Amino acid sequence: MQAFRLCRQAHVTLASFDSLGSRVDRSGAVCTAWHQVSRCWFASKPSPISYSELTVGVPKESFAGEKRVALSPAGVSTLVKAGFKGVLIEKGAGAGAKFTDADYESSGGKIVDNKDAFGQDIVLKVRPPKLDQEVGHFKDGSRLISYIYPARSKELLDELQAKHMTVLGMDCIPRTLSRAQSYDSLSSMANIAGYRAVVEAANQFGRFFTGQITAAGRVPPAKVLVIGGGVAGLSAIGTAKNMGAVVRVFDTRAAVAEQAKSLGAEFLTVELEESGEGTGGYAKEMSKEFLDAEMALFRQQAKDVDIIITTALIPGKKAPVLITRDMVESMKPGSVTVDLAAEAGGNVETTVPNEVINHKGVTCVGYTDLPSRLPTQSSTLYSNNLSKFLLSMGPFTGHKKQFYIDHKDEAVRGALVLDNGEMMWPAPPRKTAGQPLKKEKKKEEPVGPVDLYKPTLNNALVTTGGLGAIMALGVASPGAVFSSMVTKFGLATVCGYQTVWGVTPALHSPLMSVTNAISGLTAVGGLLLMGGGYLPSNTAQGLAATAVLASAINIGGGFTVTSRMLNMFRRPTDPAEYNYLYAVPGAALVGSYAAGHLSGYPEMTNMAYLASSGLCIGAIACLSNQKTARTGNALGLMGVTGGIAATLGAIGGDIPLYGQIAGAMGAGGALGAYLARSRAITELPQMVAGFHSLVGLAAVATSVSSYMAHGASDPVALTATFLGALIGTITMTGHAC
Repeated sequence: MQAFRLCRQAHVTLASFDSLGSRVDRSGAVCTAWHQVSRCWFASKPSPISYSELTVGVPKESFAGEKRVALSPAGVSTLVKAGFKGVLIEKGAGAGAKFTDADYESSGGKIVDNKDAFGQDIVLKVRPPKLDQEVGHFKDGSRLISYIYPARSKELLDELQAKHMTVLGMDCIPRTLSRAQSYDSLSSMANIAGYRAVVEAANQFGRFFTGQITAAGRVPPAKVLVIGGGVAGLSAIGTAKNMGAVVRVFDTRAAVAEQAKSLGAEFLTVELEESGEGTGGYAKEMSKEFLDAEMALFRQQAKDVDIIITTALIPGKKAPVLITRDMVESMKPGSVTVDLAAEAGGNVETTVPNEVINHKGVTCVGYTDLPSRLPTQSSTLYSNNLSKFLLSMGPFTGHKKQFYIDHKDEAVRGALVLDNGEMMWPAPPRKTAGQPLKKEKKKEEPVGPVDLYKPTLNNALVTTGGLGAIMALGVASPGAVFSSMVTKFGLATVCGYQTVWGVTPALHSPLMSVTNAISGLTAVGGLLLMGGGYLPSNTAQGLAATAVLASAINIGGGFTVTSRMLNMFRRPTDPAEYNYLYAVPGAALVGSYAAGHLSGYPEMTNMAYLASSGLCIGAIACLSNQKTARTGNALGLMGVTGGIAATLGAIGGDIPLYGQIAGAMGAGGALGAYLARSRAITELPQMVAGFHSLVGLAAVATSVSSYMAHGASDPVALTATFLGALIGTITMTGHAC
């Protein structure tokens, strides 16, 4: 509407001059009108702007006691390298965070005065600008990225709106958007606040956090209650636990229980069951019955614990009072409360914002600037969040090295408060996994007996079609080999589908790793084609040895990677496991096969293959549950070992050939295990892909070796060779890239 009014006003101005036929020089008026027209046109249809045309300003924070700065020297360097025309820093802006003006200048920034810092195309701040002192310094049509708190900043937004500014709130970025996690400064600051809350509590508390037994006597550990298991709460839990305290946690969200327990804390619950999952990463308001039970729990805990840290917030509303005055008064003398919600009204009734008071022997900490009390760390993290967010506005939607407010970008649209003076807050709600699904109205089911004729007929016809297709393969089959291969393929497909379908999503990576290790049974094909003595005697045998070596690397590395991945899920409180005992049935399988084979029983090989296949399928099935996942890794290793042992027995080679096989298998397995152990945890998924590319290499080498050794007289064998080489090449190149 504002753009429409400007255009209309400019149009009337031009028309008026033309109709009057005035001899007055109209060039100034015409230029003014044209400026208004062009301005309203670009305001209504914003276009991407190259970084090289934009300057960035970073003023010094003027809020009392605020030591943070919006951009660190490293952040300045990042923006300069990205191509911005200039980054201008107010003199002394980083002093509170221990960043000198010289640091900024060496990073490519320019030191300016207050007005110049505010007068740039894009202004970056921490706190909202002061209405009476700073808003007037912004130039019309500029952009501001800062904390803005639109729900309680109406007067400020009215002034910024009058200047046709574009404002993005760092506090408005959607916290449940996966991509926006690197922009989520609220979580960064909450992490620091939780840590600092424990430090402040330790400073006020009169004893050690950790328990000690000394010659002077026994010192009991401090008992800490953390209310709220969000980012700040979890940070406080970890810090207090690392300092040796006994930590208890309460949160209405069930998901917090596992996180708290993984940090070694005790999770408290009330008898009344009610979910506290809300939207945007916050907990929801609970029912009166639940609150009554909750307050009874807090009243009981207040008498026992030494320190209470509260973090409960509800967006857009006053913080709920969770610790009442009488609870504080029931705490032991010398106890401490730290209220992280002090700025929003406080969770502790005795909290005084920005002050530390003593209420009947209990110290109540109400600081509202906890992140600012670690200014260097908080400024560094805020700068990282802010610079990444700024550099995503445009490039994420395809505008490389350009700044662009694209409403299709969920992160930008969520943070957008004003767009060229037009109010855009609040953003339209986005559907997230945390939002409750709307219950669909159930269709009224017909009363009386249900007619099952039609659905049964459909199922019967589908079954008839499937069985008919299978029987048609019998007519088209060129021989017994083809029929045998199709039978095994079909059964393997059904077993694999039924086994993998129930795997927990959290175990998909270990599952992929163990199936990858099992696929190292491509070594069987190479083993059957190996020949010569201690070394291969021709190209075909050399390719077969290469296939065995590559498969062995994959087997050794695959099972090691799976073990390391599963160890990530282990908690200190988990019971000891003795999976090494599965070496007993593994040895029994290999030993009984060897004894039967050497005794002349010809079907021992097929039975060994059957047992190995069952173990591999069982391994995948065990990966469907965290409790049996490590057992699955052991079963998979047994299955692969049994399959290779049966193949070695079927070969019937001499000692030199077995020496060659042992060398390839041993060297490959050891190399794979070493590579898997030497990589960082974060690189394990890439390692799985790399190992799987070796499976493709083994398949290609085996296929080519088979063709060179036996030719292509059998069409089925030729087709299998071709498909093996094709699929192997795709696997090798796809996973390698």
